[in-house]
Amino acid sequence: MKGKVVRNNYILADNQDITREGLRSFLQVTDMNASITEAANFRVLLEKLRENPCSVVVIDYALLDLSSANHLLNIKSGANGSKWLLFSDEPGEHFLRQLLLADPTISVVLKNNSKDQILDALMCVAAGEVYWCDYAESVMRADVPTTKIPDSLTNTEKKILYEIALGKTTKEIAIEKNLSFHTVNAHRRNIYRKLEVNSVNEATRYALQAGLIDLMEYYI
Repeated sequence: MKGKVVRNNYILADNQDITREGLRSFLQVTDMNASITEAANFRVLLEKLRENPCSVVVIDYALLDLSSANHLLNIKSGANGSKWLLFSDEPGEHFLRQLLLADPTISVVLKNNSKDQILDALMCVAAGEVYWCDYAESVMRADVPTTKIPDSLTNTEKKILYEIALGKTTKEIAIEKNLSFHTVNAHRRNIYRKLEVNSVNEATRYALQAGLIDLMEYYI
């Protein structure tokens, strides 16, 4: 009697149509029995993980509307049987090092890696193995320089950046800091201008890469 065929469920957490289509074609090569669903934002990702908590999640963190890397780790920890492959453009070294120190079971492959490398990564993750591309390996072996928070940021702006990176809203920060909504909003605009970023996600990545947030501490 033949053994039961294992059917892996994949969640493609990426909001780029071309990337999802490319991954689908790769999965036809690596796992012909794959069941594939898509998640263009973190709320859909949560729904899919509730339905299939043991899914293989292929995710581009930078393109999903997550408030922080800690948010990603919390979602993963809520689906204990899930296996994750970070599939993105080259992430910052400090950010990636902190992420993999917090959870070394996360696999990493870059979108500019070769087809063979991406196929290898997909096969490893599906088999329950961890795959780190050469870039991830080199980051984890090296002493990573820390991105410096610009001296132009005031102490108050650094504190507000810290709160932003924790995923807090302008209203929440204003209440906690006993400041007006408009004051915090002005600080936020100044922070974005000085860091040359345009979104919460970009500001959060900057704070992580600069070591303003200790991901190990906030993942507990």
